[in-house]
Amino acid sequence: MKKISSLHLFFSSASVLALSSFFINVSYSQAEEQNVAGAGTVEMISNLPTGPVDPENPENPVNPGPGPSTIGPLRIDFVSTLNFGNNKIQEKDRQFFANAQLFHDGTTPRGSYVQITDERSGKQGWTLQVRQEYQFKNPVIQETEAQELRGATLSFDHGWANSAYPLETPPNVVKDTIEITELATTQNVAVASENSGKGQWTIEFGASKTNTNDRDNTLFLKQKPSGEAVLDQAFENQPVFENKAIFLSIPEGTVIKPVQYQTELTWLLAALPN
Repeated sequence: MKKISSLHLFFSSASVLALSSFFINVSYSQAEEQNVAGAGTVEMISNLPTGPVDPENPENPVNPGPGPSTIGPLRIDFVSTLNFGNNKIQEKDRQFFANAQLFHDGTTPRGSYVQITDERSGKQGWTLQVRQEYQFKNPVIQETEAQELRGATLSFDHGWANSAYPLETPPNVVKDTIEITELATTQNVAVASENSGKGQWTIEFGASKTNTNDRDNTLFLKQKPSGEAVLDQAFENQPVFENKAIFLSIPEGTVIKPVQYQTELTWLLAALPN
């Protein structure tokens, strides 16, 4: 089982020489056999990328910046870090959207995504799951009851799989909205049954308006109250886009303080049992 954490609201040959001699006097002699062994090696190199690719054009490598990953023939190559940015505290309509994935190479924004590679010789299949370890919280807040965003629910929607390097049929991505209502409990995101999921796959939540995969656009420009675009300094001051496919819902009665809250997500990739 592979495990990844990310945060927050803010993969001789041998030769033989035989000699014989024959004499007229009918006597017979056989020379001793001699042999020598030499080593032979071959190195096989994967033809699948190990770095992140564009989830909407997966033949293109991209640079989203650092992200968690694992190693091995069944591995997670990249996971987007969820960031909900700065949001205004409000009494009603407390649904906040995650920022879209930005890139350092000119690629336009995409939905947050997970990239998986299965290069194993077998066809066992795999499962991808997610688990929220604890509630969004800030332990520095003095009022104990306000340290957590009580009842807050993190949701993932519009998940879909894409690949430029499929070796088998695609994995099945959960169609319904994934609502994390129980903390520290794993939920399925995608399942590759036997004889499926081989090769390299991206699982994106949502999509951009430029996608050619018949997916609905879920990204929209994030603006300040003045109407100006919010810019991300970590990505060369690119405009920030929000993604309606990933959202945090906070009950109206929950106290929200003007601080940063944080949680931890664990993404689990496991081979199906034989």
